[in-house]
Amino acid sequence: MALGAVAEPPVRRRGSDYAQLSRRISQAGLLERRPGWYVTRIALTLGAFVAGWVAVFLLGDSWWQLPLAALMAVATTQVAFLGHDAGHRQMFRRRGPSELVGLLAGNVAVGISYGWWVDKHNRHHANPNHEDEDPDVGAGALVWTPEQALETRGINRWLAKRQAYLFFPMLLLEGLSLHVASIRAILGREPDGRYTTPMRHRAVEAALLVVHTVGYVALLLAVMSPVKALLFAVVHQALWGLYMGCAFAPNHKGMPMPTAEDELDFLRKQVLTSRNVRGSRLVDTTLGGLNYQIEHHLFPNMPRANLRRAQPIVRAYCVEQGIPYAETGLIESYRQALGHLHDVGRPLRG
Repeated sequence: MALGAVAEPPVRRRGSDYAQLSRRISQAGLLERRPGWYVTRIALTLGAFVAGWVAVFLLGDSWWQLPLAALMAVATTQVAFLGHDAGHRQMFRRRGPSELVGLLAGNVAVGISYGWWVDKHNRHHANPNHEDEDPDVGAGALVWTPEQALETRGINRWLAKRQAYLFFPMLLLEGLSLHVASIRAILGREPDGRYTTPMRHRAVEAALLVVHTVGYVALLLAVMSPVKALLFAVVHQALWGLYMGCAFAPNHKGMPMPTAEDELDFLRKQVLTSRNVRGSRLVDTTLGGLNYQIEHHLFPNMPRANLRRAQPIVRAYCVEQGIPYAETGLIESYRQALGHLHDVGRPLRG
């Protein structure tokens, strides 16, 4: 989608546009930390997560473990949302406590590398939806531009033709993909011997991933037969990946994809490439606050609980500046994302 048609204020004003919005947000107290809210959120989320694993242990060798695996996928995703907030320092201003929560939530509880995710996610935030800079829209199992589609070969080309129809089934493998990517990030090296992914606590992260994996496998095999343990893991990991993908997919997919030729200031770069999902507080909880994607991208360290209050301020300011502000319902957001994926594969089907 081209960005050239967007009506913009004179270039001379751009440098101050974000600063003016930031002042309004700051004056409203929306950048202040919410320790009480996060204490409650962490207690409820980790309480449900631990209670779920206790239930797995007590239920034993039963086929009722499979529905429980689906519930654990929900609990695991909610823990992952806490890791996301810690990575953005929404909980604490200091790096140390943020990293501690991130390592416990990511490496220990969920089984993904916190350091890898922070590096990848920071690059996404710096240049959202930029084909050459945003790792989330790089060519892979899915392609995001017609040019990427035309470069595919073999099985990847077959997938690219049908990716809109295969999107949700492919998300069932997202959990496995995150685990594999974490291991590669910790172990991967360049030809000159340097690690491919910068990471502050590589040895610690590796050890914690081992703890997670050994604990996960040992618990399942201790309470159920190998067949049931395998099926539990398949259901749990598949639905966790599906939930994660469904939470992140509405945010940018199908929105404009700027290139090096598009000279966008920070405010417009973040707003034009992001989409909000409207809904109740239940939607806020289900999507981990990511439904306020515009506000989150403009103020990544804003506590999740403040995003709902920030939205009317940001939306009104965008109207003042003549900046399109994308907001839609959850189902419509998926329709737009899938429509984009379908359009991208059109040259191959032709």
